[in-house]
Parts: sequence; C-alpha cells; structure tokens
Amino acid sequence: MFAYYDVVIIPLILGVVEVFKRLGMPSKFSPLVSLVLGILFGIFYLSAPLKEGILVGIMLGLSASGLYSGTKNLKEKEKKEENDC
Repeated sequence: MFAYYDVVIIPLILGVVEVFKRLGMPSKFSPLVSLVLGILFGIFYLSAPLKEGILVGIMLGLSASGLYSGTKNLKEKEKKEENDC
C-alpha cells in the first residue's frame, strides 16, 4: 500500500527527468517522461496490485510534472520582477 514516505519518489522523478533534459531531451517531453517514470515506479517499486500501482504511479508522475511547472513558473516570475526593477 502507498505510504506517505513514498512521496519522496516525486523529487527522484524530477531528478531523472532533469538528467534526460541535460542529455538532450526537449523540455516539451518532460511531463510525458515524468508520467511514464511515475507509472514505472508505481508498478515496480510499490508493493501493490497492478491497478493500484498504475493509479498511484500516475499520481506521482503528474505531481512531479506539476511541481516542475510550478517551480519553473516561479523562477520566471522572479526573473521578470528583477528585470522590471
């Protein structure tokens, strides 16, 4: 079953996606890779039935891509505010 400490998978997914991006993957594929990695972690890492692993994996992947997007938007906003001053 999914436990609260399994949420640490989200930063791990972010790190792996960042490695792919530095290896040349276009940024537009980041959410898709994040989703696939989340599903893989959900299936193979969590000791849960397949359907539950897939569902939890989707949640982890979407959470990781949302965290990435939110952080990216925050950085862009800070840069814009610095340039306006």
